[in-house]
Parts: sequence; structure tokens; C-alpha cells
Amino acid sequence: MEKEELKKKIDSILAKADLKIKKQEIADLEKQSLAPDFWSDSQNASKIMKKINDLKKEIEDIEMMQILFEENSLNEAEKLIKKYEVLLFLAGSYDQGDAIFSIHAGQGGTEAMDWTSMLFRMYTRYFQRKDWNFEEVDRVPGEEAGIKSTTINVSGQFAYGYLKCEAGVHRLVRQSPFNADKLRQTSFSLVEVLPMIEDKEIEVREDELEWQFYRSGGKGGQNVNKVATAVRLIHKSSGIIVSCQTERYQGANRENALKILRAKLWQIEQEKKAKTIKGFKTGHIASWGRQIRSYVLHPYKLVKDLRTNYEETNTDKVLDGEIEGFIEAYLKNPKS
Repeated sequence: MEKEELKKKIDSILAKADLKIKKQEIADLEKQSLAPDFWSDSQNASKIMKKINDLKKEIEDIEMMQILFEENSLNEAEKLIKKYEVLLFLAGSYDQGDAIFSIHAGQGGTEAMDWTSMLFRMYTRYFQRKDWNFEEVDRVPGEEAGIKSTTINVSGQFAYGYLKCEAGVHRLVRQSPFNADKLRQTSFSLVEVLPMIEDKEIEVREDELEWQFYRSGGKGGQNVNKVATAVRLIHKSSGIIVSCQTERYQGANRENALKILRAKLWQIEQEKKAKTIKGFKTGHIASWGRQIRSYVLHPYKLVKDLRTNYEETNTDKVLDGEIEGFIEAYLKNPKS
């Protein structure tokens, strides 16, 4: 990359990142951390401390990018530029925040449920690579194998901005491991992504809610199954139904159900404003009509994104969570 082009990219990143605002945000968060009761809510405190560390690392890298450029260490500067220029494409209102991430098996019975469990593994590996926190809040297991559906809260810097690129239908072609003839089988799973919406942004009236409580069939051991800790939330006016069952305590499941409901209500509002869904880059939920990626394991190996034509022949690597190339290609392609 030419020096002049590197300079333009650095200037764009600096304008987008606005280090002055980020430094003020760190100061505000550090002030909160000095409060005597800061650690009384350990979960929130941990989230704030991680946010402080993430912001400091971002500032450190961007300042180092400038230093390397000024010292003519252009190759090293370019590596950091490639890491942070994706920030230029994450300008949405919720892109910097957390996400509610769901995977649903399509038609195809056990095959599709097994594919959903493979995607669950792929994405959770990706979350780990990004150093994001994640928590599965609901799971419906398959009757024989795999997962019918799963919902995960993902917390990390730009989690929604990155993950919204994955919303849509994912298609798998492979030799079936579930029949003796090893016939070629095609399976589909749907990925849905919503931003985590704050309480104050979407009003949820208590009289619009119907709560049902039941015994969880999910993880957590015998204590979960003996008491009605799982919740099903019905929003009367919209007809939205949300279930959460993986937490040991009913209160935690209630809180997660409300988070998901707020995100779904936000989605409805976005669709009303737009009249029609104009594309996933505006943050819309996925639908079964939009196939975004094909994973072929037989008779050849290829993962191809149908929006950008970005592809990878090392399918094991992709299924092990190395999907950054697909996401960056989507973010950098304005036509996708």
C-alpha cells in the first residue's frame, strides 16, 4: 500500500474513532468504578471494567498506528490499519453494542438440527476468538441429535456490528452421517441477529405481558428441573412469544426474556418505519427467504458467501470459527 493511501486511511480511522470522546468515556467509566458500591453488582462491574480495557486497547493501537507511520514502519502500520479500518463501516446506532444471536434449524429433521449444532460450535468459537462474553439463554434440543433452536446473548465491543452480517440462511451440503448409504444431503439453518436494546428505548407495559412458568429441560442439573425456573413470555398486542430456560433462577430467565422482547419490538418499529425490509446492513432480522452462505463438504470443499462471492476452501478452519474474512468482505462491500 502506498504511503499516501496509508495516510488517508489513518485520517479516516482517526475521524471515525474520535479518540477525545473515547478518552472522556474512559474517564467517566473509571469514575463509576471508584464508587463504594461499584462491585455490589459484580456482573455489571465486570462489564464496565472490560469496556475500559477495550477502549484503552483501541486507543493504544490507533496511537501506535500513527507512531509507526511517522517512523516509516509502513508494513507494521498497515497491519494495524487493516485491523481498525473496519470501524469505518460500523456506523450504525447499535453497531458498537451487544447482540442477541439466534440459530434455528430449517426443514430436514435431524440433519438440519445437526447443522444447527455445527453452526452453534462455529459461532461460539468465533465469539471466543473475539474475546466476547456470551451466554446461551434458551435452547430447544433436537429429538435425536443436534439443536432445534438456540438463543445467545453476546457481549463485546462491536458485537452487533459484526454479527449482523451473519443474519440469513446458511446452507450445508455433505454426505449424511445419519444414514448407511452416506447419501448427499442439503440442510438449512437460519441465523437471526438483533441489537441489545436498553429499557428506556422501548417501553414494555406490564399489563401487555403474560408470564408462564414451567420446569426447564435444559442444562443446570436436577435443581433446575425440580422447580419452575423456565419462563415463557407472551406479548399480547404483538403476539410475540419468548422463552428462556437456561438460567437456574426464574428472575434471571425473566430478565433475559424481557431483553429479547424489547429487541423484537424494536425490530417491528424498524420495519414499520422502513415499510419494507431494505437489507440487513440496516440491522434487520433475517428471514427464510434470504440465503447468504453455502457450505459444501461433498463432493468438494468450499464455503462461499453468496452476497460478496468471498470464498474459502479450508472448510475445517471456517467451521472452527475463522469467519472474519467473510464478515469483513461483507462490511466492505456496499452492494452486498
